Amino acid sequence: MLNKSIKFLIENKLVAVLLLVLFIGWGIVNAPFNWDTGFLPSNPVAVDAIPDIGENQQIVFTKWDGRSPQDIEDQITYPLTTSLLGIPGVKTIRSSSMFGFSSIYIIFEEDVEFYWSRSRILEKLNSLPSGLLPNDVNPALGPDATGLGQIFWYTLEGRDEKGNVTGGWDLHELRSIQDYYVKYALSSASGVSEVASIGGYVQEYQVDVNPELMRQYNIGLHHVVKAVKESNKDIGAQTLEINQAEYLVRGLGYVKSISDIENAVVTSEDYTSIRIKDIGKVSLGPATRRGLLDKEGAEVVGAVVVARYGANPMEVINNVKEKINELSAGLPSKVLADGRTSQVTIVPFYDRTELIQETLGTLNEALTLEILITILVIIIMVFNLRASILISGLLPVAVLMVFIAMKLFGVDANIVALSGIAIAIGTMVDVGVILSENIIRHLDENENVIPTEQGTSDEESHKKLPINTVVYNATAEVSGAIVTAVMTTIISFIPVFTMIGAEGKLFRPLAFTKTFALTASIIVALFLIPPFAAFLFRKKNIKNTFKYVLNGVLIALGIVAIVYGYWLGLILIAFGITAFLNLQSKITDKQANLINIIISVSAIVFLLAEYWRPLGVDKSIFWNLIFVSVICFGLLGVFSLFIKYYTRILRWCLDNKLLFLSVPTAIVIAGFFIMKNTGKEFMPSLNEGSFLLMPTSMPHSGVEENKRVLQQLDMAVASIPEIETVVGKAGRTESALDPAPLSMYENIIQYKPEYMLNENEERQRYKINEDGLFELKDGRFIANPNNTKDVTLSVIKNSQLIEDNDGEFYRNWRPEIQSPDDIWNEIVRVTKLPGVTSAPKLQPIETRLVMLQTGMRAPMGIKVKGQDLKQIEAFGVQLEDILKQAEGVKDEAVFADRIVGKPYLLIDIDREKIARYGVTIEEVQNVLKVAVGGMVLTQTVEGRERYGVRVRYPRELRANPTDLKQIYVPVEKGSPVPLSELATIKYEQGPQVIKSEDTFLVGYVLFDKMDGFAEVSVVENAQALIQEKIDNGELVVPKGINYQFTGTYENQLRAEKTLSVVVPLALAIIFLILYFQFRSVGTSLMVFTGIAVAFAGGFLMIWLYGQDWFLNFNFFGENMRDLFQMHSINLSVAVWVGFIALFGIATDDGVVMATYLTQTFDRNTPENEKEIRASIVEAGEKRIRPCLMTTATTLLALLPILTSTGRGSDIMIPMAIPSFGGMLIALITLFVVPVLYSWKAEVQLKRATK
Repeated sequence: MLNKSIKFLIENKLVAVLLLVLFIGWGIVNAPFNWDTGFLPSNPVAVDAIPDIGENQQIVFTKWDGRSPQDIEDQITYPLTTSLLGIPGVKTIRSSSMFGFSSIYIIFEEDVEFYWSRSRILEKLNSLPSGLLPNDVNPALGPDATGLGQIFWYTLEGRDEKGNVTGGWDLHELRSIQDYYVKYALSSASGVSEVASIGGYVQEYQVDVNPELMRQYNIGLHHVVKAVKESNKDIGAQTLEINQAEYLVRGLGYVKSISDIENAVVTSEDYTSIRIKDIGKVSLGPATRRGLLDKEGAEVVGAVVVARYGANPMEVINNVKEKINELSAGLPSKVLADGRTSQVTIVPFYDRTELIQETLGTLNEALTLEILITILVIIIMVFNLRASILISGLLPVAVLMVFIAMKLFGVDANIVALSGIAIAIGTMVDVGVILSENIIRHLDENENVIPTEQGTSDEESHKKLPINTVVYNATAEVSGAIVTAVMTTIISFIPVFTMIGAEGKLFRPLAFTKTFALTASIIVALFLIPPFAAFLFRKKNIKNTFKYVLNGVLIALGIVAIVYGYWLGLILIAFGITAFLNLQSKITDKQANLINIIISVSAIVFLLAEYWRPLGVDKSIFWNLIFVSVICFGLLGVFSLFIKYYTRILRWCLDNKLLFLSVPTAIVIAGFFIMKNTGKEFMPSLNEGSFLLMPTSMPHSGVEENKRVLQQLDMAVASIPEIETVVGKAGRTESALDPAPLSMYENIIQYKPEYMLNENEERQRYKINEDGLFELKDGRFIANPNNTKDVTLSVIKNSQLIEDNDGEFYRNWRPEIQSPDDIWNEIVRVTKLPGVTSAPKLQPIETRLVMLQTGMRAPMGIKVKGQDLKQIEAFGVQLEDILKQAEGVKDEAVFADRIVGKPYLLIDIDREKIARYGVTIEEVQNVLKVAVGGMVLTQTVEGRERYGVRVRYPRELRANPTDLKQIYVPVEKGSPVPLSELATIKYEQGPQVIKSEDTFLVGYVLFDKMDGFAEVSVVENAQALIQEKIDNGELVVPKGINYQFTGTYENQLRAEKTLSVVVPLALAIIFLILYFQFRSVGTSLMVFTGIAVAFAGGFLMIWLYGQDWFLNFNFFGENMRDLFQMHSINLSVAVWVGFIALFGIATDDGVVMATYLTQTFDRNTPENEKEIRASIVEAGEKRIRPCLMTTATTLLALLPILTSTGRGSDIMIPMAIPSFGGMLIALITLFVVPVLYSWKAEVQLKRATK
């Protein structure tokens, strides 16, 4: 069937052309890289920066205004949690009880469908037994989103038409615009789950009643409450018909102004009304708030847009931006006193689009460079331009086919998924190389056929075959080996599909894309390359006149390209001139081919130097060109020498088998020891281009104190020259997704890119004068501190500089700042404020994921469970002291939750005293609730806007415990009684937040690791130290308390457990495939040795990366360790996935070599040791070139990834290192397989001759 399809397409080339056009067109339509598709529609694959590896969770959110965390825990959180535990599929329930609300996180098993779990919770909430929760408390299901859905943050600011900040708007005005206009408009964007407001003041009507006047008029608070409620009502009085016309009747009574409330009648006596204004004061004021937003020291109003679960983040952000464009023109504006017009403007300060685009840009660049390098390797090693075009064409088409498959199978494009294509490049090319090399060899044999005399017996075998037949025979000969080799790699990835949890969500997309890439490469190689090869390699009979015209057009196009500034036009001219010289017989066909190859290679090397820029953008194109040439030609030169001396080395190895085999054995043993001693972590963190500073203040800090500290933090961070913007949040947004206390800060810090970008977010060169100073548009000159000593950094924008492609890049960072880590160290330095805890190094997405998975705000921590909060806190503080002593733990980042630190005023009502006055507990509590806290009694309806009406005592009468004692409690018969007669007021410390997990109370001890230490090693050190303290009696674990380490460490343990099954399973599957191919356990084991050697090679490379002396030298002023970003690499899931990918590639060369050895032995049937070795050498010589080409392509194609510095490179590099190291060492298998095969054959021969 396979060969029939190949034959059909070779004979019907139009079908192959149509297939190619279909794949290219459809792939461009689905490409995620934001390409301009021209007349084609655009339907890109869903895009995000990294996969959503958060837990499958739902939130039940319950508000109970004014209640303490203890009340919320006892009366709402605990009873609700016990009821929800019975829902099918629930894994664990985490909850937080805070001032005024309860937040319950229900985490489901991974296989539970998201919306099914929501329906089960709603079912449960609707069937709660009566009396379980207090009256008027209604639990609600949170938004259908997770914390990772926070994709777009913005502020509302007054700006002029030029975009300059003008101000002129009060915070309550901006909050009203946000809550009643902007919020609803953006919520209507497709894919948005909710828009949560924060900052500013929510406006409300405040009725401050005078207790003395109320006592004189004998009016109680309950009378005022009743009056306010009854003065804010509209009614509908059905309809009236007048003169056959129907009129709808409305009774208008909603409060529209302060005077409406002031004139509300409380009571009347003897035709005299006592109105609210007679006993109190009505004003518009701010409602109490539990969240603040600050931008660089100024309080602002803003919001966060949350994407729906499963929505395409990129698409949602684009939809939100469209809505903002629609909305912007209609937002209010006002003329300020100085004559300027201030328009309310939506200003984003966190937009995940930038991260997504930069990450995709890194991958796009890596794939482009990989393809260019592959073309270079193929041109040089195949030395046939037509074959090179064939093989090179395979890659872009296969990549486009991957995008089609991703769209069809619903696989999102992100850094991990697309890395699957990047690390599959070598194997993809392998297919084309083996096939094309075989086609060329068959064509050469067909060309060199010596015709025989007619009528002789071997006339048939000496006939020149038609090109279609030659190509078909060549393809059919290797199709089996190709399919086996690629199926080995594809099937070796099947175990990755079995991964569950965070690691499964992370790497299943990669397994899909790698499988798609390899499947696409087989389809292109077997069904598209043969028909196009048959077309390209056929003898053409084109008239010379047409050739002259064609080459003339080439030269003309080249000149036009140069005129328009495209230097690539030189290549077209060079091709045209070469062809002219060939036509005029000035040079031979062979020379013309050589010249064309030189032209192509020069162009590719120049393109690589221009776009790869391995030495950095600050180095000139000349030095980059030299470096690229040295790297590429140096490596290819080594491979050429390898091919040249291969036979000689192989013969030596065959003569000294044991001595030679001791080398790979030593490598494997070394690799095994390195593996045992390498540090472990779950995942290397993705550099997001922004930081999240999350310190906390003291639990007793009030709103104003937290505002002051937050502004100090923001101003301190904003003073760092490398910082673009900093926006700080204290407390929570109006969302169930954000259960943060007021003392917890989140400062979102965006830092400047290392080099100035243009409007298209690309690095841009700018004009400089002869002295190296940058010229500004206003005629001034400024120095870049990176080029000039003792110069302060000027704060300038790209709009002030003059773009010039022959100029220099403007570096935004100071000379001492070399990496984002240095910026973070600066942030830590300036944010050391008294009363503020330190914070671990976090990033927005990373933090959301950690908080989703563990419930805490740090990647590492200890969870302390118990039944008593004070006991939990005390034990946590003990652990904090011990952790600071553990090796690898960052001392300043250790922090135990201070759970019981919030001051409580407890009003203890004396039941005997209230009994004397005939007052009930409820009556006293109602007075307290209104007088102290103030109660929102009703809501006004003013068009689209809604404002609460609150009744309370004036602030001066409820400012301290002494004032509270003077609150009057009405008595049915007699004068009101002061509270001091009925209750005692005492002070106590209580919890600010009560956290629990599966009904057990929980406290956290957070910590972080020092740079250079592995996550798992640090946790193990801490575990050992704590256990040591327990064993020697220094630490006593109280009864009822237990502790466990949590964070990404848990993920690592689970991943390790999974990998301990997955990796051996992958190896077993590979072995089975090999066995089915060769039908021999011995041969399969020989090929399998390639995996062992490659595996060890990968670990050797990881070890070398961590050695300071390795590649520690300068090349053209660039340190090689810095260039390849060498540092200690820990064993993470990313590294293991790199190894699984390596297993498939490592067997390819062995499969090809063993296949040819088997075929050679079947054909030659050697009868003595000399013939056996001659057959081994013959097979080795035939296959060494394609095998080395595969290795060269894989190694060189991985170089752009290994030197990549863009977003996402921190995840791609650990995946590429095992493949690079493994394939480098795996070259030895080109000798191991023949030597073992020879050994086996010689042993069998000896047995046969005995």
